[in-house]
Amino acid sequence: MATPPAADPSSGPRTSGDLPRASAGYIFWMMAANFGISMAFVVPLSFSLAVRIDELAPGREEVLGYVTGTAQTIYLVLSPLLGVWSDRTRSRLGRRRPFMLAGLVLGLTALACIAVAPNVLLVGACWIVALLGWASAAQAILNVQADRIPEEQRGRIGGFTGLTGQIAPIVGVGITTAVTGSTFLVFVLPGLVGAALLAVFLVVGGEDDTRGAVHTAPVSVRTLASSYVFNPRKHPDFGWNWLGRLLFFLGLYFNTTFTTFFYAQRLDLPVREVAGTVAVIGVAGVVAAAVGAVGGGLLSDKLRRRRLFALIGALFFVAGGIVEAFAGSFLVLLVGSVLMQLAIAFFSAVDQAIVLAVLPSREEAGRYMAVVAFAHKLPSAVAPLIAPFVIGIGASAGSGEKNYTLLYLIGAALALAGGLLVFTRVKGVR
Repeated sequence: MATPPAADPSSGPRTSGDLPRASAGYIFWMMAANFGISMAFVVPLSFSLAVRIDELAPGREEVLGYVTGTAQTIYLVLSPLLGVWSDRTRSRLGRRRPFMLAGLVLGLTALACIAVAPNVLLVGACWIVALLGWASAAQAILNVQADRIPEEQRGRIGGFTGLTGQIAPIVGVGITTAVTGSTFLVFVLPGLVGAALLAVFLVVGGEDDTRGAVHTAPVSVRTLASSYVFNPRKHPDFGWNWLGRLLFFLGLYFNTTFTTFFYAQRLDLPVREVAGTVAVIGVAGVVAAAVGAVGGGLLSDKLRRRRLFALIGALFFVAGGIVEAFAGSFLVLLVGSVLMQLAIAFFSAVDQAIVLAVLPSREEAGRYMAVVAFAHKLPSAVAPLIAPFVIGIGASAGSGEKNYTLLYLIGAALALAGGLLVFTRVKGVR
C-alpha cells in the first residue's frame, strides 16, 4: 500500500513548513488517478463531443461551444460551494475521498448517457453531470496536494500533474481511434480507464478519518457567499497570480476548444477522420510535455525559481500560437502543437507550485483551490462562448471557412499577458 504522509485529523491541516515528504508510491498512484480523470473528461472535450455533435447537428460547430461553455459555467458557480463542503466534510473516508468516489460514479454514468442521447439538448444536460463529476474528482486531487505535499516537492508534483493531464487525452484519443465505429465506446472506454485508476488511488492512497475533527466556524449565508471571493489587497500575490493564470488559460481555451474542427478545416478532412491526426500530433507532443512539465518542475525546485519558468511557458505558447495560426499543412500543425504542449507544461507545473505557496489559508485549502479553479474554469466557460463569434469575423459564409487565424493570435496575446503578470507582479515567490 502506498502510505500518505501522516496527519492528526483532530489537529487540522498542517502548515506548509512541517509537512512530511510524500512517498514515491503515494505520488505514483496520485498521478495515475490524475491521468485517469484527465482521460475521462478531456477526451470528450478534445474529440468525442465534437463527433457526437457532428452526428446530431452536422455543420453546427458553434453548438460545441455552447454545450461546453454552459457546463463549465455551471461547474464554475458550484465549485466554491463544493470546496467549502469538502473542507468541512467529516467522514471515515476523510475530507477528499468522498468527492473522488461521487465524481467517479456521476462522471462514468453521464458519459454512457451522452453516447446514447437522441438529441443535442440531452447531450448538453448529460455533459453538465459528467463535468461536475470528473471535475470534482480532479479538484479533490488538487486539494490533497495542498493538504499533503511539502514545499520542496511542489514543483515536481506540479510537473507530474501537468504531464499526466496532457498525456491522458492524447492516449485517450489514441485508444478511441480503435473504436470510432462505436459512439458508445468512444465515450465509455476512456471513462472506464479513468474510473479504474481513480479507484486504485481511493483504495491505496488512504486518508485520515475526520469524524473527530472540530469545525472552526459555523456555516452561514455570509460564509458561503464569501467563499466565492478573496481580498486581493490582503493577499496580493494570490490575487496577481490568479489574474495571470486566468489570462493564460483564456488564451489556452481560445486555442484548444475547436481543435478537431480546426484540424479538419486546415487539412481538408471530415471531422470523424481527424481522430488519427489528433492522436499522431498528440503523441509528438508527449515528449515536449514531459520536458516542460517534469524538467520545468524539477528545475524550478532545484533553482527555487518559479516566476521565470512561468514566463518561459507563456513565451513558448506565443510561438506555438503564431505557428498554428498560419499553419496549412500537417507538418506545420505538428510544430505548433509541440511548442504549445511545451508551453502548457512549463506554465502549469510552475504556476501550480506558486498557487500552493501563496494560498491565504491552508485550513481552507478546498475553498481557495476552488477560487483558483475559477481562474481555470472561467476561461473554459467563457472562451467557448466567445470563440464562435471570433471565428465568424471575416469568415466566408459560402465556403464555410472559419477565421481560426484570428482566434489563435488572440489566444497567444492573452497567454503572454498572463505570463508577464505572474513574472512581474507576484513578489512573495522567486
